[in-house]
Amino acid sequence: MHQFKTNCKRERLKEIRHFVAEVLADIGLSEIDAHKIILAVDEVCANLIIHSNKCNPSECLELFIEDHGKDGVLFEIIDYGIGFNYNNYKEPNLEEIIRKRKKGGLGIMLVKNIMDTVEFKNEENKNICRMIKKITKDK
Repeated sequence: MHQFKTNCKRERLKEIRHFVAEVLADIGLSEIDAHKIILAVDEVCANLIIHSNKCNPSECLELFIEDHGKDGVLFEIIDYGIGFNYNNYKEPNLEEIIRKRKKGGLGIMLVKNIMDTVEFKNEENKNICRMIKKITKDK
């Protein structure tokens, strides 16, 4: 298992992306799959840092990555900010977003399209996002 812990500053997203890229390179993913997964993990971490923790550097975020072989790669992101109620999530209407020229609002939809499993839950004063990506390895 690989672990990365950081404070909730927007500037730390670059380090998170680098950490995920290194782990995925060791696992042996194709470059295209790796870039998609990095994008999905970055989107969730950005939402947690910005919305859940209000970019408060005294708050922290933890990322765990575990290779489960043919069952895929598990990503678990834990924070202690304001929880996201995934049950209330409604996928945005793309035509409406384009018509209104609205920025944002597509992140979770993007994550759901990249990952095979996406779960958000709150337990014991912490928020947990679990994502699984089934992969084919280059090696």
